[in-house]
This record gives sequence, C-alpha cells and structure tokens, in this order.
Amino acid sequence: MKALKQYSQKVKFLIILVVLGMWAIYFADYEYIFRGARVVYLTGHQSAFIDDYPYFSNAEVKNNDKNIQTWPTANAYNQISSTSRLDSINKEMNTVAFLIIKNDSIVYEDYSDNYGLDSKTNSFSMAKSITTSLLFKAIDDGHIKSLDQPITDFYPDFKGKFANECSVGDLASMASCLNCEENYYSPFSMTAQAHYDDDISQLIKTCKITTKPGLSYNYLSGNTELLAMIIQKAVEMPLADYLSESFWKPLGMRNDALWQMDSERKKMVKAYCCISSNARDFAKFGKLYLDKGNWNGDQLINQEHAQLAIQPRFKESSEYGYGFWLTNYKDKKAFAMRGFKGQYVIGIPEDDVIIVRLGKGRNKKKVDHFPTDFYVYYDEALKIIENLER
Repeated sequence: MKALKQYSQKVKFLIILVVLGMWAIYFADYEYIFRGARVVYLTGHQSAFIDDYPYFSNAEVKNNDKNIQTWPTANAYNQISSTSRLDSINKEMNTVAFLIIKNDSIVYEDYSDNYGLDSKTNSFSMAKSITTSLLFKAIDDGHIKSLDQPITDFYPDFKGKFANECSVGDLASMASCLNCEENYYSPFSMTAQAHYDDDISQLIKTCKITTKPGLSYNYLSGNTELLAMIIQKAVEMPLADYLSESFWKPLGMRNDALWQMDSERKKMVKAYCCISSNARDFAKFGKLYLDKGNWNGDQLINQEHAQLAIQPRFKESSEYGYGFWLTNYKDKKAFAMRGFKGQYVIGIPEDDVIIVRLGKGRNKKKVDHFPTDFYVYYDEALKIIENLER
C-alpha cells in the first residue's frame, strides 16, 4: 500500500508539472508549439512535410481553365531509362516526382509513392523565388518604384537604426540585416513560430534592421515574408490573387495551387515557403527565367530583372542572386529554386534544360552551398539527355 501511495503521488506530481509547463508555454506566447506538435509529431513526422497543407488555412491560386498550356512531350518521351545512380538516390531520398525538360519538351518524367501529374506537394522555400518574381511584377505594374525603394515607404514604423536604409531589393537578395533567427529545428525559433503561429505579420514586425543593409548576403526567411507584406500592401490585393493574375493564369498552369496562410483571421500567406503545386507547373518558372522573363511572346517580367535574378548580387556570395540559388557547376552556369526537403527547379541556360525534383528528403551534407543530392540530380539528368541524343 505504501508503494502504491508513493507511485500515486509521483503520477500526480508529473501531471502537475505537465499542466504547469503547458500554462507556461501558453502565457509565454509559445502556444504555437501545441499546433506544431499536433501537425508534425501526431501525424508521425519529425518536421514539416510535403503533404502538410490540409492542416493549415490555404489561399487558392487560381489558374485559367480556358488557357491551360500543356507541356509538349519529346518524340522520345520516356524512351530512355533512368540511371542506376538516379534510381538509388531517388529511393534513398524518397523522390516523388522527377522531370527533365529539354528545348521546351518533356523528355523524361517519373512519379512514385502514389504521386502523379496532379499531386500537390509543398514547395517550401521555392516559394521565395516566386515571391521575388511578384516583386519584379509589382515594379513592372508601377506599384513599387524600383528595387531601391525603402521598406519604410510601406512600413514607416519598422524598427531598427537602419530601417530607413533597407530596400525591397535588399530583402529579395537576402541583404537586409534583419535580426530574425533562421533555425529549422528548434521549436522555439522564429522559423518554427512563423510556420505555426496565427499572425505572421505581427511576428515579422517584432524584428529590427540592426546593422547597415545592402552590403552582404545573409539568408533569412523573414526577408521574404516582409517582402510579401510590402508587395501585398503595394498592390492592394491578396498576394495569392496577385500571383494568380500575374503568373498562374498567364503561364497556363495545369491546376490551381494552394498557398498556406497563417490563419483564416489574418489571411497572410507564408511567402517564404508553402505553395502546394505539381512538378509540371513549378517547371514553368524555370522556363520563364530561361527565356529572360518572356513566356511565348509575352514579357511577363522585365528582361533586366529576369536576368538580374539569376546573377550574384555580391561577388563573395556567388551562390545567390535575387530569390534564386546559383551555381557554376562543371563550368556551366545554372540557377535553382530550392526547398527544405530537396525541392528543386534547376535551369541550365547553356543546355536549355530544366530539371524538377520533388520529394520528402535531401542530403544534409553540402558542397559549395548546395546539398550533395542536388549534384546527383543534375549529373544524372544530363546523362539521360546525352543517352537520348546518341
């Protein structure tokens, strides 16, 4: 009886600790952690995952059903087998979609794990490239003056000694000196809070411009979110609607997309991530930049901006331009949209090639700022094309 009584007291003590901990989290403004635990751990995952959009509020990015522009397929479409190395890494990294486009025609396409042409998966940070594209469009449309326009023209009270020196171009090129934290694994980080909180704009406004901007590169998701807030304010319409009118409809997208929002109450999209779409539609942004902002005769983005996006802003940080990752791998310049779980849209201008890979994982090891799996997809896609052309 004594042992049972002691056990009962220990259980009560643990329950009290748990309750006190939950209350502490709530009153410390960390209640978003409960939402994160429910979405991630209670669904059997360890982090954000490619099918997470049903667990959040979403804004629709509408296509135009009367103007769907289908990718042509090459005469030898899927007649060349994959390589053993590509098969191996696709299995290891849980690739769900792999697409190779040469000279504007699909030459190879593969889906796995019950995913297909119309499957929506999370873009993660590939959305940063799309948000930057919306900045270029807003400038072309006259809503924003130029890349040099200060952010304080839109948010005069933004905090920090150097806030009035920070431009929208600094945000797009990751040179803002915003003091937001970039940590994908700590549940107490601003990155985690941004993903699961219900008022992302208010969260971003707690950041400050603490040092002189425009001098160097520092990758921060908060830059893209603040940029999105500015674009939305400038164009005076929801950002998902502006994306629909600016690109989704003109590009003749196959399907509507979904853009995760912080909440139904605030309706601010997570611009640094989380556009759910399919491989063929994501690929069209690769073609848009290969063609210098032109889409089948329509100049959707000013050519100067389209070329600027895929050139390094800073010589010492040659891996990044304006919203796009850059590499000079094997003496071939390439640009890439890139996401947390190994989402890639890779454009190789010299070869007129687009590679799309969507999946559930990537290699944590990096070489020259890119995960090592990136180079395998790159190499093996070009091998498939070489085999096709023999």
